[in-house]
Amino acid sequence: MFSATVLTLAVAALPALTLAAPLQSRALPEPISASAARAALAGLTVKAEANSGTYNRDLFPHWIESGECSTRETVLKRDGSGVSVGSDCYPTSGSWYSPYDGATWTAASDVDIDHLVPLSEAWKSGASEWTTSQRQAFANDLTRPQLLAVTDNVNQDKSDADPANWLPPLSSYHCTYSRAWVQVKDYYDLAVDSAEKSALENILNGC
Repeated sequence: MFSATVLTLAVAALPALTLAAPLQSRALPEPISASAARAALAGLTVKAEANSGTYNRDLFPHWIESGECSTRETVLKRDGSGVSVGSDCYPTSGSWYSPYDGATWTAASDVDIDHLVPLSEAWKSGASEWTTSQRQAFANDLTRPQLLAVTDNVNQDKSDADPANWLPPLSSYHCTYSRAWVQVKDYYDLAVDSAEKSALENILNGC
């Protein structure tokens, strides 16, 4: 299960949106299957969220540096197409397909790196009891399907909502999103609340 290892990634700039045929995102590591997600969801602890008043984003050291690149920059390179970077690892060209809304961007400044299970959601679901190194590992996890490049304002609209309150605008991505959500929560032994579990069950049963 969860080992507190740390990984890498950061930001970029350029301009423009195109609604193109999916360059399918190479972004996300392939989530577990729908049947495995249903089984994992059944085993998650169900309880109300807690400790929301004590959350602070700084409690999750994120976008850590490893070598020349941060975790954010690593994801931008991984998820983009034809990405070129400068000596500082900042993208100077490329394009990014957002699987949440189907938009393709040619400016890295128009792309956010989403924590699929938000940091605040993790805090309220059990991460408040973790060590700082465990929270750092979660915030920079490139191995699980937890980090991906998406349209910035779509990510901002999501904020820290769970699937009971927000899902990607593209309904065709709901199954992948839910499978990934459950995989991350299961790996990190995070709880789900009852509305969140019901929403995930409804999606996964239709996958």
